[in-house]
Amino acid sequence: MEGLRLVFVAPGRVELGAVDLPDAGPGRLVVRTRYSGISTGTELLAYRGLLDPDLPVDEKIGALGGTFRYPFPYGYSCVGEVEHSTGPVPAGTLVFAFHPHQDRFVVGEDDVLPLPQGTDPRVATLFPYVETGLQLSLDAGPVARETVAVLGLGVVGVITALLLQRAGATVVAADTSGYRRELAASMGIPTVEPGELPSRLPSSGVPLLLELSGSPTALAGALDLLAHEGTALVGSWYGRQHVELPLGGSFHRRRLTIRSSQVSTIPAALSGRWDVGRRRRVAVALLGELPLSVLVTTEFPFEEAPAAYRALDSREPGVFHVALRYQ
Repeated sequence: MEGLRLVFVAPGRVELGAVDLPDAGPGRLVVRTRYSGISTGTELLAYRGLLDPDLPVDEKIGALGGTFRYPFPYGYSCVGEVEHSTGPVPAGTLVFAFHPHQDRFVVGEDDVLPLPQGTDPRVATLFPYVETGLQLSLDAGPVARETVAVLGLGVVGVITALLLQRAGATVVAADTSGYRRELAASMGIPTVEPGELPSRLPSSGVPLLLELSGSPTALAGALDLLAHEGTALVGSWYGRQHVELPLGGSFHRRRLTIRSSQVSTIPAALSGRWDVGRRRRVAVALLGELPLSVLVTTEFPFEEAPAAYRALDSREPGVFHVALRYQ
């Protein structure tokens, strides 16, 4: 059995190529993909050649083996229907899988998330973003009645801002893109240009800001927005881009904290109440609770994948989240 997959072959270049599929023995499923989402974070860094080529793709997900050395398959947001099954996940079930872009693939039963009946398969490609936003909101800690700054209104930034609002925070979000600010504002998120943030925040600063822009220069200019003993929670992954931070007197004397958030693991402080299974169940439920349909702006046929990456990389007007559509 053969499938068609997407391969990153050089910076700024992807191609489709045939791949042999393993046998679907006991405990294995054949899934026919309907949509696969393109990540604006790690995946765009991979497309641009901004990741360490010797870095493991993902040590926690079996389908994402190897490194970022060209050529390599990548992607981690496939939604499709089970085509063949001999176990408890019946044929016809709509499932999510962390798998590279591929029209059909074989995966273990434990490696898919069955989705509730009626789930929009296009919206379900946002599942990794929802799970990441959920982890960021958990890492943020108690935020009720606090003002929180969010830097960056990509998909993760918007979803995280929505979840922080649900937790009781007063969110003020910033992005350099007018289109992104307008989209976020249409969802009830107060937005400003980055230069306007100081005038929209308490004069004493905020206890928490989240850096989700992906820009290596954003955090340096944002540390002054923090209150005494405030925390900058960094969800951006900068890849091989160099980041310079002013860690002199102001940072030192005000006891500021810079902390990373990453979705691959559950932090020790939360492990008594949360595990990956619970987090994913909650994220699946949030797919139906959050107003996500406005985010799924753009689709390309799988065969036109190179054009999809060019549109996302160049930030074409009106392009927010891009997915590949399969026949």
